[in-house]
Amino acid sequence: MSDALVRYERVETESGAHAAVTLDSDHNRNALSSQLLAELLAALERAAQDDVGAVLLAADGKAFCAGADLKEAYRDGMDKSARELATVLRAIVALPKPVVAKVHGAARAGGLGLVAACDVAVAADHVTYAFTEARLGLAPAVISLVVLPRMTPRAVSRTFLTAASFDAAEAVASGLITAAVPAAELDAAVAGVLADLGQADPQGAAATKRLVNADALAYLDAHVEEMVALSAELFSSDAARRHLAQFLG
Repeated sequence: MSDALVRYERVETESGAHAAVTLDSDHNRNALSSQLLAELLAALERAAQDDVGAVLLAADGKAFCAGADLKEAYRDGMDKSARELATVLRAIVALPKPVVAKVHGAARAGGLGLVAACDVAVAADHVTYAFTEARLGLAPAVISLVVLPRMTPRAVSRTFLTAASFDAAEAVASGLITAAVPAAELDAAVAGVLADLGQADPQGAAATKRLVNADALAYLDAHVEEMVALSAELFSSDAARRHLAQFLG
């Protein structure tokens, strides 16, 4: 059996307990393989049942998340993985507990879907971001389900269409992330957010999250089948397969 790619830990603090869910697949920059997505969904489902007030989504290694596992997608297509990703994104948005992303390193493509799905996202100010899909003959299809409700329309147009990287200041201004702090202050900043969340009554937090995310969840449910189908179609196209073959060398 393969080694686990996602770790789960229940963390006790003075302000209460939270679940720490950590991506641990540094060999491919925490790419969203089928195995990682399955383990991440299981961790989220466990957190929903655990006696914790919030969930911390973090990652080990140089990057936060590089997006889709392109080697797997080139070999197997994206039919299964696109639906798995959509299920994970919905689980984050619908989880009856707030989810906080700690973004310590670069985030690309599908990794930005994870960031956007979280209720609060705090990042190191050196981190860069990019929706790289268009340059590979693809589109940010499934992740658009959570990104579009977060980012401003002008920011979406520029970042989606150019596929160019952008910095932390632009990520904050666009609504993609909540705050950017110096890397040395990232742990403390995230701990502060978790401490604040720990003051909320679980019933109040769950009801408030449903209120805040109602429109985003409705948008996701209304368009998920269309976006899953689009992702699978684009990944199987001649143009995308040509770009992926070149990218993978």
